[in-house]
Amino acid sequence: MDEAKLEDKLRELVEEFGGMVDPQYRKLAMLAKQTQKNQKKLQKSVDNLQESLDYLRICIKYQLFDLEATRRENKYLKKLLEGNSS
Repeated sequence: MDEAKLEDKLRELVEEFGGMVDPQYRKLAMLAKQTQKNQKKLQKSVDNLQESLDYLRICIKYQLFDLEATRRENKYLKKLLEGNSS
């Protein structure tokens, strides 16, 4: 079941149990609301984690770019030194 369907079902349960007087139904309604809140928190955490992973990927790509540039520069400088010592 996808996220939107789950959220709709939870909302339906909350509405259905909201009108009941029986304490068991109130408890179920409270649990349904809590589940909905927890699901939103979890989704927010997953979104934050995804953003962090995206940032980490960018940082790694930059580090690889910088490493390759440094290697090219070192190779060029070694050639210059070899040319001067000859």
